[in-house]
Amino acid sequence: MARGSACLLVLAAVLLASASSGGAASTRKPSPFAGLGTWVDIYSAEWKNPETAVAAMASHGVKTLYLETGNYSHRGPVFKPRYAGRFIDAAHAAGIQVVAWYLPAFVNIKVDARKALGATAFRSATGQQFDGFALDIEATKVRSLSLRNHRLHQLSSRIRYAVGSKYPLGAITPSPVGMSPSYWPGIPYSMLTHYYKAFLPMAYFTMRGINTRSGTRAFIASTITNIRNASGRPTFPIHIIGGLSGSMGRRATGGFMRAVSVTRPAGYSLYAFGQTTPAAWRALTRH
Repeated sequence: MARGSACLLVLAAVLLASASSGGAASTRKPSPFAGLGTWVDIYSAEWKNPETAVAAMASHGVKTLYLETGNYSHRGPVFKPRYAGRFIDAAHAAGIQVVAWYLPAFVNIKVDARKALGATAFRSATGQQFDGFALDIEATKVRSLSLRNHRLHQLSSRIRYAVGSKYPLGAITPSPVGMSPSYWPGIPYSMLTHYYKAFLPMAYFTMRGINTRSGTRAFIASTITNIRNASGRPTFPIHIIGGLSGSMGRRATGGFMRAVSVTRPAGYSLYAFGQTTPAAWRALTRH
């Protein structure tokens, strides 16, 4: 009888633990870098009516909106803060996460850090905040590559320290295929894995004159393979950014989605929302 009671107690404890862990998992938000995303920069027309733009995004099944909060030429940490807040509120109401992104110059690390952290600390009128932040690593204002990499390291370290170890930080990088070799060779992917939760490579195959299914598929696959090899982390999350969407035809879009199916990145998107055609949206949502 004592043994039977003990077994029942153990079984009850196991079931309770399973129920508790299941409940926690069900309430945990997915990574904002996962799934279908879309992009809005500070020059986009969508700023005129954030609610209308978000409604259209939701109709296409978008999971994350990447919203530019500024760049090194703007003083404030958040571009049009009232409208940025409206984007956040509308997106959250539609079940869409919002990631802020900022383009630093690496000329003054204190300024870049202030603007980046201003975005992570931003709150909408209703008290809501961004679900993550991504640093756009591409400016070449600092001509010395070694100095630029050093400041990238410094800035990344400052941001991570300020937001804590669990905050979703992403690193937007030029594609290592045909893009970064020309002006930022040898992006330190291995170092960046210590500070960021995902890479978001700008795999703009359209800028390379590629418009075939096979060519697009090869470019995207090569981008992902190169980053995984350079980082030394073959399972590190990658959100692949294809495009530019305004110059993508049916074959190129099909090739992009085929590459997504084969390489299975954590997330995918085209740049940018306002230029993505109805045909491209149909292809993106069939994945």
